[in-house]
Amino acid sequence: MLEKYLPWLAFVFLLFGVLIGYFQWSKNSQESITINNITVPPLPSLDPDAISQGETLYQQYCAACHMPDLMGAPDWKKPLPDGSLPPPPHDDSGHTWHHPDFLLLQIIAEGGAVYDGVMPGFGEQLTQEEMHAILEFLKSHWSRKSREYQWWITNTYPTPTPSP
Repeated sequence: MLEKYLPWLAFVFLLFGVLIGYFQWSKNSQESITINNITVPPLPSLDPDAISQGETLYQQYCAACHMPDLMGAPDWKKPLPDGSLPPPPHDDSGHTWHHPDFLLLQIIAEGGAVYDGVMPGFGEQLTQEEMHAILEFLKSHWSRKSREYQWWITNTYPTPTPSP
C-alpha cells in the first residue's frame, strides 16, 4: 500500500527541499556584506538590459584587446618589451573585480596609461550610461563571491572628489 504513495512522497520531499533552498538563497541575497568588520548594503541585482547593451558595446570597443570571451591577453601579468602591461582578463581570473566602480569607469573613460597600460580612453566615444553598461556586463561574468567583494570595495574605497 505504501508503494502506491511513494512517488508522491518523493515529490513532496523534493518540493519541500527546493522551497527551503529557495528561501535560504533569497534570505542570503538580501544580507549585508561584511568584510574586515566593515558592513555594506546587500549586493544589488544586475540589470539584464544594461548587461545586454554592455555586451554589445564590449564586443565593439573592448573585445579586440580583452578578447571576446573576456580572457585578456596570454601572460597578461608579464610586462611587454616596452614596459606596458597587456590587457588583463575581465572574468574572475583577472583583477578587474578588485577595483571599485569609480576607478573602473575612470579607466574606461581615460585609458590605462596611468597603470602602465596602453588602453586608450573611450570617454569621447561612450556616454556614462554606456560605460556603466559595459561594467554591468563584466560583473555578469564574475562569481557571486567576486561580485560581493567588488561591491564591498566600491562602498568602502574613498571616492575622489573632482577638482573644480
